[in-house]
Amino acid sequence: MKLDNLQKLYVQELKDLHSAEMQLVEALPKMESAATDSNLKEAFRNHLQETKQHVSRLEEIFKELDFEPGGHKCAAMEGLIKEGAELLNGDIPPKVRDAALVGAAQRVEHYEMAGYGTARAYAEKLGEHKAADVLQKTLNEEGHANQHLTRLAERSLNFLAMTK
Repeated sequence: MKLDNLQKLYVQELKDLHSAEMQLVEALPKMESAATDSNLKEAFRNHLQETKQHVSRLEEIFKELDFEPGGHKCAAMEGLIKEGAELLNGDIPPKVRDAALVGAAQRVEHYEMAGYGTARAYAEKLGEHKAADVLQKTLNEEGHANQHLTRLAERSLNFLAMTK
């Protein structure tokens, strides 16, 4: 699709987000499995459920627009997940790995927040107010997930990673 207007750019952004979320649905169970801290495991498990809702919301927006969500692979998410996978395969002590997993997950959250913020702004400008509200709801959830990860890191996981 030639990106020659805001409508097409909006659809492309939604396709990118959909691909990113679908990749994350596959990655989160691996992150949960690699985590040793019970609170971090729970955070990944809960975010998996939210991520599945995000996929459903995007698919509803695509229905309203009469577009299909496929046909695009988010290279940025692919790279972020690959980087995170290197942590899982490396020789890293479990407590340090937990802290590293938080960092990897927060990179993902920040990428998603940028994407959802952009898509929401496009939707608003295009008069897609219902979609803009849905995208804002997801943006808020991504922000809360990021804040939760920050609390886990700052209150315990980073301290535990300092010990041997």
